[in-house]
Amino acid sequence: MCSRTILIGLGANLNSYFGTPKQTLEAVVENFAANEIQLVASSAWFGSTPVPKSDQPDFVNGVVQVKTALNAHDLLARLHEIEATFGRQRRAVNEARCVDLDLLAYGAQVSDGSDGGPVLPHPRMHQRLFVLVPLAQILPEWRHPKLGKSAQALLTELDRTAAAIWQLPD
Repeated sequence: MCSRTILIGLGANLNSYFGTPKQTLEAVVENFAANEIQLVASSAWFGSTPVPKSDQPDFVNGVVQVKTALNAHDLLARLHEIEATFGRQRRAVNEARCVDLDLLAYGAQVSDGSDGGPVLPHPRMHQRLFVLVPLAQILPEWRHPKLGKSAQALLTELDRTAAAIWQLPD
C-alpha cells in the first residue's frame, strides 16, 4: 500500500438495484475492499443540486480517502469497472446516473491526461461545492497539487450561490 493521499469523489442521483442513491454509494464503498481499495477516511453524505443546473434529481455526494497499490491509471480503470458493476451506463455528459466515481487526486501527481492516464488533479474539483464541502470535512488542510491551496481555502474562495449543498442525516 502506498502512503500518498488518494481522493475519490462519489455521486449519484438515480436509484439502482441497490436502492436509493445513498444506499448505492454506501454499497460502492463497502465494495472497495474487494477491488484492492482500502478506505482510510470518508465524509458524511451530502445532498446537492445538479451542476450544471438542470431538471435532474438532486445528487448525493461524498468524498473518501483511500489507499491502494494500483497506480492512478489502473485505479481509474477499476473505478469505471465498479461503476459498471453498479449499473452505470455512460451515454451523455452530465446525465443523471446511479453512480459516479471520480479520481480527484492521486498524491501530488499532476497530469493533463496526454499519456492516456487520468487528468490529475480532477480539472474541476476546485470549482465544485459537492467536492470541496465533503473534502474539507475530512481533510481541510489537504493541498491542491496545482493551485497549492488547502481544501478549506478553496472552499472559502468558492462562490456558494452557484449550487446548493446540505448534509444528509445518517
